[in-house]
Amino acid sequence: MAGNRIAEDGVTVPLRDIFHYTDVHIIKDEIVGFDFKNNTVSSEDRQYKYDYLVLAFGSEPNYYGIPGMKENCFPLWSYKDAVAVREQIYDCFIRAAQEEDKDRRSALLTFVVGGGGFTGVEMIGELGMWVRKLCTQFHIDRNEVQLYLIEALSKILNILKDKNIDASMRYLTDKLKVNVLLESAITKLEPDRVELKDGRVINTRTLIWTAGIKASSLTASIDLEKNRTSRLVVDEYTKTTLQNVYAIGDVSAFTYEDKVLPPLVESAVQTGKNAGKNILADIRNKDKTRLEPKLHGVMVSIGSNFAVSEIMGKIFPIWLSIVMKYMVNIHYLFGIGGFELVFKYLSHELLHKRHRLNFLEYHYTFRTLAFWLVPLRLFLGYTWFMEGYNKINEGWLAKPMLAGLPVDAASSASVTETGEKVFSIISPHTPGWYAWIANNLVIPNALLFQVMIVLAEIALGLAFFSGTFTFLAALAALALNVNFLLSTGLYETSWWLIPAEIAMLAGAGRAFGLDAHLMPFLMKGWRYLVRRSS
Repeated sequence: MAGNRIAEDGVTVPLRDIFHYTDVHIIKDEIVGFDFKNNTVSSEDRQYKYDYLVLAFGSEPNYYGIPGMKENCFPLWSYKDAVAVREQIYDCFIRAAQEEDKDRRSALLTFVVGGGGFTGVEMIGELGMWVRKLCTQFHIDRNEVQLYLIEALSKILNILKDKNIDASMRYLTDKLKVNVLLESAITKLEPDRVELKDGRVINTRTLIWTAGIKASSLTASIDLEKNRTSRLVVDEYTKTTLQNVYAIGDVSAFTYEDKVLPPLVESAVQTGKNAGKNILADIRNKDKTRLEPKLHGVMVSIGSNFAVSEIMGKIFPIWLSIVMKYMVNIHYLFGIGGFELVFKYLSHELLHKRHRLNFLEYHYTFRTLAFWLVPLRLFLGYTWFMEGYNKINEGWLAKPMLAGLPVDAASSASVTETGEKVFSIISPHTPGWYAWIANNLVIPNALLFQVMIVLAEIALGLAFFSGTFTFLAALAALALNVNFLLSTGLYETSWWLIPAEIAMLAGAGRAFGLDAHLMPFLMKGWRYLVRRSS
């Protein structure tokens, strides 16, 4: 979102939706004090009693005492930070487009990311993709824009293997034209310049800081043992030395194999689950469970078209790393909010990307009003309804009329020697396997299948006309069309049904249709069932 690839809604997790229909109460407040003796936490004007307390207030940027860094940089840690970074970048292009002074224009178009870890590399990757669109939008030569990634160590992504580091470096420098400065510690930051340890100076109005984190400063008010990054030391059960107080996620200094568990998503999930299990065990007078962390690997996404990964000790190719990125995000989002959050994520990632779309993406993600599909939906509904209605008048509900007779070129209907009208479901172009099904299953039970077809056509007509379950109705209609293609074939007057039904998949029932009210209602019901069952 900081690189403007997806909208704000794409990175938010709606807590009230997630905990709707559960016994979890969401309170928005800022805790400023702890009274562990009396089992109380307090904000400026309220106190909260607890039986068990889980400290999960995470991390914050670490500025390492660099002069001017906290005052002048743009940290990338929170939702608000991401909004501020995005708006700063966009504002710089607006101002640069109208700036006549060469030096001031250059400073506006120079963007620096401090820190070559995962966050810094991903940020510069997103920015490298976005500036192409910004340059086109504001008529600025791409060569005027300078992108810097500054790392104090001798390599970026230093916990990865050299093969992945080298591939990432090539993509950043060759593809995205990023200037990667290694062994280049920042010593001072002013509003319009960055000073490096070797004496170099970079004139810029934008430094995005991603070079380090530490536990939230709220830990300073807690009298507990901490490690060098202010994380709270916990035991093998993720419990602090205080009674009934646990610490999880980035604020927890859980030690395993003589190492502190790194501040990763997997760490947060595993410590959180362990704390929950042990609280329940304590309540139920059962033995607690020791945490045995299992970290499966890491991955880095540099923009939307490049990624590297190391999972279970193996290096995955770029294309598979991109796929794994989506799969891992889906896995964690499903654990938080179920299918609802997964669909939201995929919608933003695949359908609502904001820039650097290829030819196919540009066209299949283009959005238009569902209102314009209403006339087509109504006509489609009328057509399907009349198909079923006419079959009723022809006697489809009264006597068997499906047969395996050859079909003529003008109609699917034939006349037997007795003068009865029948409808052939086998023609010269019918596949052999389908003809076998027709002869052995459909024709012997012709009346049953006739009733099913008539009811399906009537139901499809009503569904399209009323805009009810339009997406499912479109899929069912397409399936019927495929069935007709395999048997009698579609005729010139019927081929238009297929593209019309494909168009209905775009949410056509949400405009002047019952889906506008039915889908939100069903979503509430789904949330209720999922939350109460879990």
